[in-house]
Amino acid sequence: MTYCVGMLIDDGIVFMSDTRTNAGYDNIAKARKIYNWSKSSDRQITLLSAGNLATTQKVITSISLDNEKDSIYSMKTMEEIADHIGDVLQKIIQKYSNSGQSSESTFSASFILGGQIKDEPMRLFQIYPEGNFIEASADSPFFQIGEIKYGRPIILRGYEPTLSFSEALKLLLVSFDSTLKANVTVGLPFDFQCYKKDSLNAGNISRIYETNEYYQKISNNWGDALKDALDRLPNFPCDNANKNKI
Repeated sequence: MTYCVGMLIDDGIVFMSDTRTNAGYDNIAKARKIYNWSKSSDRQITLLSAGNLATTQKVITSISLDNEKDSIYSMKTMEEIADHIGDVLQKIIQKYSNSGQSSESTFSASFILGGQIKDEPMRLFQIYPEGNFIEASADSPFFQIGEIKYGRPIILRGYEPTLSFSEALKLLLVSFDSTLKANVTVGLPFDFQCYKKDSLNAGNISRIYETNEYYQKISNNWGDALKDALDRLPNFPCDNANKNKI
């Protein structure tokens, strides 16, 4: 499984992904799930992937090998790029699902696409296995793909568009740590990127390992904070349970 997030903030876009691709008892594997394409002073494009690894890698290879005339380096809008990736994804899923497997879900994959092209606003999309997509907005300023249910409540409670990059990364690390604790199919290291609005360059791209001092502090302090908050809540009134007919 996977956990990936793309988040719009006033200052830009923050991306984060885990790296686990298999969590069998004797077969734990890792792979990068964040990809970048840049054209100096013209565009910066980032793609996060979730789902069948063979499918996602085939999509990445296909769009990377597009000829110059019809490639993500020459398309005029981010929406055009999202549409192109959706078409490639749908064709790959259909091709392999028709070659012996009984279900397209075996080859299912989804993507988060974000970035900016010169003279256009920065944009963020979620691309579905069917090839269609939706765009982020003020009402839906972030997308998650993969194992989303454990980390979503954290982002919903903590997100504000005015977050700095540092604050947004802190929020995402809490979300990812909560997901990691609940699901073995999500794992370290975490890759992240901070794209600064209108910069048209990749910005800060890095990887956070389990031994990272800041990550350890976030993980431990968040656990302690949850315990403290639970202790401050009133205890359940067991003595009055029958009386209150709970």
